[in-house]
Amino acid sequence: MVVGLGPGDRNCFTPEALAAIAAAQVVVGYHTYLDLIPDLLQGKQVVATPMRGEVERARQAVELAAAGKTVAVVSSGDPGIYGMAGLIIEAAGGRVPVRIIPGITAASAAAASLGAPLMNDFAVISLSDLLTPWETMLRRLEAAAAGDFVVVLYNPRSHGRPDHIKTARQIMLKYKPPATPVGIVRQARRGQEQKILTTLGEMLNHEIDMLTTVVIGNAQTSIQGDYMVTARGYKW
Repeated sequence: MVVGLGPGDRNCFTPEALAAIAAAQVVVGYHTYLDLIPDLLQGKQVVATPMRGEVERARQAVELAAAGKTVAVVSSGDPGIYGMAGLIIEAAGGRVPVRIIPGITAASAAAASLGAPLMNDFAVISLSDLLTPWETMLRRLEAAAAGDFVVVLYNPRSHGRPDHIKTARQIMLKYKPPATPVGIVRQARRGQEQKILTTLGEMLNHEIDMLTTVVIGNAQTSIQGDYMVTARGYKW
């Protein structure tokens, strides 16, 4: 089983995810995610791996499952969205069945905090170039901006790539006016959430890091009081 833990708040765990972890004999995951569920790990074998240990994590999980163990691989957000689901299926290679337990992804969690910015077509793009070439990412940013999608940016800034978010904003400004609404949510649904409503022109004046999700509106997006809303197109 590959289990989505959602953004981290226990209230955002699905009953299906809780049941899957309870049924598991072995829980495998990145130690930061395992730290979210210490009470659910009692009496279970726990396999913790460091960041960037995804391939080894998948191999260990599959080997344990092939040996007859009931294994849950935990992943933040939704395991099928920048998570472990695809890697586990590839590692399994048909040797063991794989069940995917969905979770709330950062885009949904941040959007709920902001209001309703994803009411129409949107694109989700990670600015981490560890696995995706930067040139590919630039083409995707360009296409999403030219198509007037609402754009959700994951992994927008880190110490190793502080300027990717600046480049993304420059591309957006080629197609979207500086007054385009932008929502910045840090630690969405993690108990220390911070939310800012700003504009494309002013967004870099605010803190943005790896724990932040950035939502850039389209031509139908507006700020209505404390909410960021993208019109669906209904006639009043």
